[in-house]
Amino acid sequence: MIIRLIPLLVTLAVAAFAATAAHTQDKGSVDPKPLPPLGNPNDPSLAAKELFGRKATPVAARPAQPIGFYAKGCLAGGEVLPINGDAWQVMRLSRNRYYAHPAMVALLKRVAAKAQQAAGWPGLLIGDMSQPRGGPMITGHASHQVGLDADIWLTPMPNRMLSRNEREEMSAVMMVRPDRLDIDPRVWKPSHLPVIRAAAQEPQVERIFVNAAIKKALCREAKGDRSWLSKVRPMYGHDYHFHVRIKCPAGSTECESQPPVTEGEACRAGDLAYWFSDAVLHPKPPVTPPKPKPPLTLADLPPACRDVVAAP
Repeated sequence: MIIRLIPLLVTLAVAAFAATAAHTQDKGSVDPKPLPPLGNPNDPSLAAKELFGRKATPVAARPAQPIGFYAKGCLAGGEVLPINGDAWQVMRLSRNRYYAHPAMVALLKRVAAKAQQAAGWPGLLIGDMSQPRGGPMITGHASHQVGLDADIWLTPMPNRMLSRNEREEMSAVMMVRPDRLDIDPRVWKPSHLPVIRAAAQEPQVERIFVNAAIKKALCREAKGDRSWLSKVRPMYGHDYHFHVRIKCPAGSTECESQPPVTEGEACRAGDLAYWFSDAVLHPKPPVTPPKPKPPLTLADLPPACRDVVAAP
């Protein structure tokens, strides 16, 4: 039974991350349309994403607190990353997903400065972080719910201020070859490695997710201290950006940690074989389409998330 389930699980995982990747490359709008009326907010079957996706501001006068797990939680006291910095610019402003725990905001600023120093990039283009109060999103990510996840484009920031329209319309550069077996040498540059390494070497960073082809390239190109490679993990999608995830900050009693990564570079052929298998690269559709997974409701989230979403 387990063996028969493997192709289905692979297909579901690929579809889920492909949908996320496609969404995060979707263009935004300088004049986004408002969401339709909510209906009954007290309906217990209402998807939590409909509530959190309509909150335009963080909870006021609350200490920063990630609540729950990365893919099942919310964020109190979220802090905004300024849309323009000395070494970064925020993309897709219309999504209003540039909030995070203060520890993540501070980390992004440090990594952006290191990208200038170590890689010679003008700066970083920052993609989705979290919503003002975290929680599930109406479209896109399954994680990014507690303010401890952020996407960084693998396209260097231009040496100028982007217009609002460019931030909504510009697409990141695909870094992986069409056959998905390696990086595209036409666009992958030596400067990409020190940017990812700078993030991975931050003690707070728990994991960095990249496409398996990018992990392969990092394993091939890294010199000297390679211990940071253990944090870099292959994941579906993530072929034009890398996903940074930090640990639950000290004192975050309601935050659910992820198990630490195992030691070792995870660079051997056997470590990456699954990701380059035919089942992953060319998944076959299941004979019987699976039923859609029901969306998370407030009852599925930690109890404190009710107060976060209900607060003025």
